[in-house]
Amino acid sequence: LCPQVPELEKATVRIRQPERVREIIQALREQGVSKLQVISDFDMTLSRFGCNGRRCPTSHNILDTSRVISEGGKKKLKDLLHYYYPIEIDPNRTLEEKRPLMVEWWTKAHELLVQQKIHKSDIAQIVRESEAMLRYRLGVFFDQLHQNNVPLFIFSAGVGDILEEIIRQANVFYPNVNVVSNYMAFSDEGVLTHFKGPLIHTYNKNNSVLQGTGYFQQLSTRTSIILLGDSMGDLTMADGVPSVENILKIGFLNDKVEERRKKYLDSYDIVLESDETLDVVNGILRYLLAE
Repeated sequence: LCPQVPELEKATVRIRQPERVREIIQALREQGVSKLQVISDFDMTLSRFGCNGRRCPTSHNILDTSRVISEGGKKKLKDLLHYYYPIEIDPNRTLEEKRPLMVEWWTKAHELLVQQKIHKSDIAQIVRESEAMLRYRLGVFFDQLHQNNVPLFIFSAGVGDILEEIIRQANVFYPNVNVVSNYMAFSDEGVLTHFKGPLIHTYNKNNSVLQGTGYFQQLSTRTSIILLGDSMGDLTMADGVPSVENILKIGFLNDKVEERRKKYLDSYDIVLESDETLDVVNGILRYLLAE
């Protein structure tokens, strides 16, 4: 496919249009490093989906299952997950059907968290005690982008405070990293009072929640994009970019692989099935960033 990126030969890689992918990678390389930016989801894209046959926690899960949540609270949050998650990943429901239900889920979950009187000072410890797992060779990914001054935009429907703390504890929260997510608001005493708006869920990761951030406007010359996601909702994350010349969409297909494969192959340029590493992404970056 692309001899300079041997990682694309991995068994986890599926590509519907190899020729097109080769062309995009060549175009990205020709445009050069100064034009490149990376836009990525966080949960189950930069963090791992599973390990040793168990699900790894998302940033919401880390909070939901932590010691600062009462047993009653944990049960209610788990019930919400069991009810709404199958809807979120159901390939037979339209986005129009899913969107209001996702708003419902996130709103209820955030309200439950607010009732728990979470302290800001507990967050670092919650993350330290958690089973947060980042994808293998994530450090290489962050380091390559940082060393070449390539902006990394993390667009997450998770909990921003938790997510930032995970990156901080991994020692990769570099100046080129920018996060848009659901952030907590705390009282003067440091107690969670509410979540700041706008609410970001799986299926509204687009311009509608970026109003006023102006992030992509500052990067208007960064017209080459690598987009990383693990859901259909992640495909719109680059919608705020003023002018996209080339975009390579890489999708992690973590769950219900057989029944969702076709949809992913139709939507993402490269699909990585049950791959807990960033090897393919790192291989592509290494080629694009090489002198």
